[in-house]
Amino acid sequence: MPDTPRATADNIHQDNNHYVYILKCADGKHYTGCTNNLEHRLDRYRKGSVTSTRTRLPIELITYITCKDKYKAYQFEKYLKSGSGRHL
Repeated sequence: MPDTPRATADNIHQDNNHYVYILKCADGKHYTGCTNNLEHRLDRYRKGSVTSTRTRLPIELITYITCKDKYKAYQFEKYLKSGSGRHL
């Protein structure tokens, strides 16, 4: 039986998926973003390394959507940030 590659922090995100996510910030407002490595991105938020949320910590991940197509992920993020998407 061949060995199955073990999932590690280095290879777990090599699946080419993109994630559209919504965070709830300490000020009660929501922040929407898109990334190909959700764990790494959330870690950067929590450490205060992201300018747009640095003063709004702590953050909480509300939800995320997995997209196989990078361009559709960014289109969906743009929609969520638009006037129409904000009312969902």
